[in-house]
Amino acid sequence: MKKCLLSGLLLAFVFWSFKSGKARQRTINTVEIVTLVQDSLLNVRALEVIPNEDACVFLTSNGMFGSILKRPSESGMKHKPLVFYPVDLNKDSLSYNFRAMAVTKNRGMGLTIGSPALLVDINVDKPETTVLYQENHPNAFYDSMDFWNDQEGIAIGDSTDGCLSVIITRDGGHTWTKLTCDQLPKGMENEGAFAASDTNIAIVGSKTWVATTAGRVYYSPDKGITWDVFETPIIKEKETEGIYSIAFYDALNGFAIGGDYSNPEGNSANKIRTKDGGKTWELVAQNQEPGYRSCVQYIPGSNGKELVALGFKGIDYSNDSGTTWKHLSSEGFYTLRFINDSTAYAAGQGRVSKLTFRE
Repeated sequence: MKKCLLSGLLLAFVFWSFKSGKARQRTINTVEIVTLVQDSLLNVRALEVIPNEDACVFLTSNGMFGSILKRPSESGMKHKPLVFYPVDLNKDSLSYNFRAMAVTKNRGMGLTIGSPALLVDINVDKPETTVLYQENHPNAFYDSMDFWNDQEGIAIGDSTDGCLSVIITRDGGHTWTKLTCDQLPKGMENEGAFAASDTNIAIVGSKTWVATTAGRVYYSPDKGITWDVFETPIIKEKETEGIYSIAFYDALNGFAIGGDYSNPEGNSANKIRTKDGGKTWELVAQNQEPGYRSCVQYIPGSNGKELVALGFKGIDYSNDSGTTWKHLSSEGFYTLRFINDSTAYAAGQGRVSKLTFRE
């Protein structure tokens, strides 16, 4: 009788938990890393996944394009993915050092660092590039780009003439307009962003957050029309310190990570979290691993609980919104993008890999 009663109570509790949305909290314990592209000359910080497909595209620091596509299976047989690399996009007069890219329904675009800054449309079939935007300011240095939708996008770069560099398109990338300093919050001397993983911009709906080397977060509620800026407690005393990567799960919950790439073991004041849309930030996991990381991403469908951070010192995981972390691997990467709640593509020095996270 007691056993039946206990079993009934247990079933009732499980049913109540399911109905109330309080599902069991998942814990990732391992990551399987399968390298798909390997080349000693490969250096990738610009990586995007193709929406609704198990595929990714990437651009390199020496002007190469690559793509990894899922090959259709035949009779249930497993096939290695189709890899197209390298596709040389350089021209006689232009050599591209790509650090950012974006993919829409109609086009793929890459953004170079340094001056002149070049934002190019990429036609891989030929292959060829078309310059969509060029900036010749001697201090031009663009770091990241993203799109709100197929027509409207944003790219950001280091300060020129007293304010952060922000360019916006409203026509699918055909034309880009640079915001003037009176359209932006007052900048700080030498404020910019780190071109480390193309994750300096986070977008949720019409809301946009931009993380800077000065440890500040710029915020626009209306796709770049109006802006505010918020301070954070992240470490930022040296030129190599600040926010390297920012992610938002929804309009309120966000996370940012950074530190100092020249002191990668340093884990003080390098991880911050917000619960109010970026207005205020708190330090988390103080003096705990991980140290410096160049990229952080929320795991899809995790209700803002699960995060993965990585850098050239390895891969780390949190299932409590960044309060505590578990080191999964010491294999180094610069950037990653999830395709579902257990699989991601990651890229870095010498390789592009597929990551599978397992309980």
